[in-house]
Amino acid sequence: MNRILQLLIVCLIGTTSLSAQTKISGRITDQKKQPIPGVNILVKDSYDGASTDANGNYSFTASDTGEVTLVATMIGFDAVEKKIRLNGTDVTYNPVLKEALNELKVVTISAGTIEASDEKKATVLKPLDIVTTASAQGDIVGAIKTLPGAQQVGESEGLFVRGGTGSETKTVIDGMVVNNPFYTGAPDIATRGRFSPFLFKGTIFSTGGYSAQYGQGISSVLALETSDLADRTSSTVAISSVGVGAGHNHLWKDKGMSAGFDVNYTNLLPYFQLVKQTPEYTRAPQFAGGSLNFRKKTSQSGIIKFYGYYNIGDMGLKTLSIDSINGFKNLFDLNNNNVYTNLTYKERLGEKYILNIGASYSTNIDKIKTWTDTIQSQSDLTQGRVVLSRGIGRLSIIRVGAEYQYSYDGFSIKGGNAFYHYERKLNVYDNYTAGFTEADIYLTTKLVWRAGVRAENSTLIKKMVVSPRTSIAYKLGEFSQVSLAYGQFYQKPDRDYLFYPQVPGYNKATHYILNMQRVDDFHTLRAEIYYKKYDNLTSTLVDTSNSGKGYAQGLDLFWRDKKTFKGVDYWISYTYLDTKRQWLNYPKEVTPPFAASHTATLVFKKFFNKLNLSTGATYSYATGRPYYNPNNPNFLSDRTIDFHTVGVNAAYLRQIGRCFAVLAVSVGNVIGNEQVYSYRYSYDGMRRSAVGPPAKRFFFIGLFLSFGQDRSKEVIDNNN
Repeated sequence: MNRILQLLIVCLIGTTSLSAQTKISGRITDQKKQPIPGVNILVKDSYDGASTDANGNYSFTASDTGEVTLVATMIGFDAVEKKIRLNGTDVTYNPVLKEALNELKVVTISAGTIEASDEKKATVLKPLDIVTTASAQGDIVGAIKTLPGAQQVGESEGLFVRGGTGSETKTVIDGMVVNNPFYTGAPDIATRGRFSPFLFKGTIFSTGGYSAQYGQGISSVLALETSDLADRTSSTVAISSVGVGAGHNHLWKDKGMSAGFDVNYTNLLPYFQLVKQTPEYTRAPQFAGGSLNFRKKTSQSGIIKFYGYYNIGDMGLKTLSIDSINGFKNLFDLNNNNVYTNLTYKERLGEKYILNIGASYSTNIDKIKTWTDTIQSQSDLTQGRVVLSRGIGRLSIIRVGAEYQYSYDGFSIKGGNAFYHYERKLNVYDNYTAGFTEADIYLTTKLVWRAGVRAENSTLIKKMVVSPRTSIAYKLGEFSQVSLAYGQFYQKPDRDYLFYPQVPGYNKATHYILNMQRVDDFHTLRAEIYYKKYDNLTSTLVDTSNSGKGYAQGLDLFWRDKKTFKGVDYWISYTYLDTKRQWLNYPKEVTPPFAASHTATLVFKKFFNKLNLSTGATYSYATGRPYYNPNNPNFLSDRTIDFHTVGVNAAYLRQIGRCFAVLAVSVGNVIGNEQVYSYRYSYDGMRRSAVGPPAKRFFFIGLFLSFGQDRSKEVIDNNN
């Protein structure tokens, strides 16, 4: 009896299940009503589903009841989901799939802009490229100098782009301006950037014609975007020929929050004892600092990010005075304190709106001593920014934003001797406000138009300016496109001129750019011609004014190939620059001393999988630059020798238990070519000395240990 009852129950359950099955069928097409074969369609979180045939038809039965979600997926198309109710009645569903609009299929604005990120497929440089480029020595700007448009200036910190000075390129982190992105250096000695490339997931190097979201840079903007949550909990230790460092990042178990820190100490004294330097260092450069980061998801798409950085630096050196015939040496003693903080919040509001809010504070204090003077210089910047973006359709977007900056600049000097004493203090304050609106309008997937306008006002200059900007791009084929850009850009005068009784007005540049590029998974080809007109440049010939003018025009070429040679990644960049200025105390329009007519770079990388060895070399070339010779009546007509340098590096990767180790070695200017950036002349013009690097070569060796994060796959993928 029990067996019969059990059999009846089983049969009843089977009959009930069979009666509850629902037939789902239909036809799947694209937006042009053409059938799509091979589409997978299934009930979410179940095994019920089917694939479409050659005519786009499908049919299957589902055993679930109640409300379920149907999902249709196909490579090259956006997935489609639809909720339906199953009750045994046949269901007909005919979804229409839209072509997936990835970056290789949709036209993008490319004139004057070079993408360099972790996420985008069609990028030029990734963070790992920066640390494995021989000439970069782990510096973001060092790697950017291998790209077209950048100049090989070695005697001054900054990124010099297309005839612009280093101060005409602005560095931005998560939309917030970085007031002092480089370490403070000594005269005629360039310094590196303060920030690690692994802090960022994306980099936009704009050589001109950039978005209305940014301002106060009449030549270029280097926009950096920090990483989101840490991938996993990990720790790092670094031991090198110039210092030590350590860090830790912790990812919470729910993967909704991460926090971390790092500390570092650099002292070049041991290195200088091994490698002779031209300057006589009374105290070798040393730096100590640390940073904190915090990331927290507020929703599926929202995130709060904080980054804080503190660094102190100290150095002293003596250099032979060109005006002394008795071997007198000038003294330069520097102590630096730098703080930078950045807090941002990003949130999606509904389906169409995205809100970005940011705030930052930074301060930089330099204390300088010479034989006669004690100088203190301070720059503070407090800023806030808000941007609201609204999506229009699938691709188009409009942005509206505003920002506020409160800046303080102070300068004091004390000096003299037993018979004469002087002291002077200067302070300036500025309230800078800006508003902008910008729209990316996709007329088709092959044609996009960007139109924007930015309004800026400075209480120090007491003037508001409005700058229109526009770009248009058209996709020629699957991988190729052409782009045009136009824009007006304003910038406050350099810091030194803010202390003048009559502060000069805004400097202005107008950009015209034509760009063509072809980008696929393994190759990048870019060609760009440009013309830049300078107006209202600062002039000091008579009184401080904005009567300066100038122009810059030229051609940029870039080619990268990661496929032709197995395991080899290389790129070639070339820049032709024709530029002249009449500004500052220039008596006529001439090529400025930071501009070379021809600049070229070859970067080569080879990864040996079996040896776990990454190798690289970089060759950089630039024609001689102008320098001032008081004995030549033709102003700035002399030229230095051509610039040549070859850098090499190698990194050995090894997994030791839970520790991933990298042993890195690099040598700058390995051949030992003579490099002359400029010349300094005595007051009487009878003697001169060459301005060059402190040493012919630079050597580096370091051991980097990572616990909890294996970067070997990242290195291999990046080189294949």
